[in-house]
Amino acid sequence: MNDGSPAHLSPETVLEQLKKHGVTHVVWLPDSETNWLYLLMKAEPSLTLVPVPREGLACSIAAGLAAGGKVPVILVQNTGLMESGDSIRGWLFGLEIPVVFMVGMRGWSRHGPPTADTASLYTEPFLNAFRINYYLVESDADVGRISYAFEESKRTKRPVAVLVGDEYHGFNK
Repeated sequence: MNDGSPAHLSPETVLEQLKKHGVTHVVWLPDSETNWLYLLMKAEPSLTLVPVPREGLACSIAAGLAAGGKVPVILVQNTGLMESGDSIRGWLFGLEIPVVFMVGMRGWSRHGPPTADTASLYTEPFLNAFRINYYLVESDADVGRISYAFEESKRTKRPVAVLVGDEYHGFNK
């Protein structure tokens, strides 16, 4: 059933959520799927982009930013999330850091089997093993779930994930 909502996730919507929740720093590993969001974040004066060479480093950087009173978000693909397991345990759980992971679901498809890339098969079991709650966001109609993640993370002092089930479309560009 089509309720008139956009059937895609716009980078403008994601950026508005980051601003709404006071995000000051985006710790991320650049990739091709986030290009449209990157262009908007780069132009946003309230955000500082902190690129990392490996996703595991994002947790320690986010922990330091949070300890310094900043509000970081970690933007990675699901493969990078899984690579960050020990850093999540040591830095984020150990120091009770409230941070939201925005996780690109590489290889995932709601409409049939996953692509040949098996990363999506392991993402939810990984999050469940680490007891990290998560919210799936596929379109602008799901934007409220991003707010749930920020609110839960702040309340529990734990990481919470937003699984991005669609690319950030650069429509109207």
